[in-house]
Amino acid sequence: MAGGGAAPIGIKKERAAQYKGRVTPFVVMACIVAAVGGSIFGYDIGISGGVTSMDPFLEKFFPVVYRRKNSGSQNNYCKYDNQGLAAFTSSLYLAGLVASIGASPVTRKYGRRVSIICGGISFLIGATLNAAAANLAMLLLGRIMLGVGIGFGNQAVPLYLSEMAPAHLRGGLNMMFQLATTLGIFTANMINYGTGKIKPWGWRLSLGLAAAPAFLMTVGGFLLPETPNSLIEQGRVEEGRRILERIRGTADVEAEFQDMIEASELANSIKHPFRNILEARNRPQLVMAIFMPTFQILTGINSILFYAPVLFQSMGFGGNASLYSSVMTGAVLALSTLISIATVDRWGRRVLLISGGIQMIICQVIVAVILGLKFGNDKHLSKEFSIIVVVVVCLFVAAFGWSWGPLGWTVPSEIFPLETRSAGQSITVAVNLFFTFVIAQAFLSLLCNLKFGIFLFFAGWITIMTVFVYVFLPETKGIPIEEMVLLWRRHWLWKRIMPPAPAVEDGWGAEMQVPDTSEYK
Repeated sequence: MAGGGAAPIGIKKERAAQYKGRVTPFVVMACIVAAVGGSIFGYDIGISGGVTSMDPFLEKFFPVVYRRKNSGSQNNYCKYDNQGLAAFTSSLYLAGLVASIGASPVTRKYGRRVSIICGGISFLIGATLNAAAANLAMLLLGRIMLGVGIGFGNQAVPLYLSEMAPAHLRGGLNMMFQLATTLGIFTANMINYGTGKIKPWGWRLSLGLAAAPAFLMTVGGFLLPETPNSLIEQGRVEEGRRILERIRGTADVEAEFQDMIEASELANSIKHPFRNILEARNRPQLVMAIFMPTFQILTGINSILFYAPVLFQSMGFGGNASLYSSVMTGAVLALSTLISIATVDRWGRRVLLISGGIQMIICQVIVAVILGLKFGNDKHLSKEFSIIVVVVVCLFVAAFGWSWGPLGWTVPSEIFPLETRSAGQSITVAVNLFFTFVIAQAFLSLLCNLKFGIFLFFAGWITIMTVFVYVFLPETKGIPIEEMVLLWRRHWLWKRIMPPAPAVEDGWGAEMQVPDTSEYK
């Protein structure tokens, strides 16, 4: 049915117990190569804050900020409060927001690989423009091209990982994207620490080296196979089955293949996925696609990662000390993501999200109290309290790294039926990039005006999102991606909002109702 009406559900019966196969080296390598796409996102997050704290960069492009920073008379919280400087960071994410919407029809019609390749090429162009920038206009154009690359990459890579991974390991393999992101952040921080000592052109090296992960993503996109889900959706059914047998390591893939066929039949009957995603039967997934990325950004993590060197310098750390502190946070983020990969398919998504939220709330409150009592407009933190702040910030980053960091991407990418999956991922990416843009543009002004209260601002949002997960998100651990639609009809709240499940054939000609007996919370 095109664009509206009571379309049938895509899966006619639960076959998860009949799925065969194993984790093959082929699927692991494919997921690793695809996840490298996350490194370009992470590299930019890490590189921006370091570059904007380098004096040669500020002197060339933002001389007002350079003079204010070195005057010695400016309010500690307001040294970097400049909308032009904020636009350098945030323009990328606004471009990515627009690109992610355009990437949806490309990903659906031409496959996940094409979008991955487009993202890599665009990022290569952006990195080249940034490294060679002679004026602010060229610098911002390069940032826009980087944003287009991130829009395409973030739209396609999580989908690719979710569709290639076997159901029982989907969470861990999908988090390869977040692990690559954190490694990109850590690498960027290490590069900034070194290039900050290379004057006056070290910032060009930092920005230009973004081409390295972009090159890997582009080459990987050419080498990767397309997902069987996408091939079947495009009508290349036999090729899709061959790829499925190859990645599962067995010819006995009939149950999983049949689920993909049925999902594809429905997907191809939907001509307007963005319209269909608004229907009541897709309401739970749409809510998650909007609120999960919103809350991920409102943890305040991007403010810390974008502006870690700036933030630590505002607190009185020296230039090298602030960059070193940001290297520490990058390392903690990468290591904590490994914890999530090891536990997400054992403990589940909800446990990690809720426990991580509680730890982040405590850390934000502690930092706010220390800054409120020991730090002001005209005084710096003592050495002892500076160490405490860095430790608490690292604990905050660790909690994010094993909870909302990876799961903010994993959950939305695995919950949509095939017919709205690409559209749903576009919404997820667009919302993420929109709030990333807003926070990146506003953070320096918020820091100047709210001072230590900004950490309480983020703590309040983390409290709200932790309650949201407890009440509204069912556990998706171990549910096959093509049977995820059945999960929402078992949740105590969503089953009351979704329309009644239609009677469907059980595969033997008889009718049966979609099961609706379990209470998921």
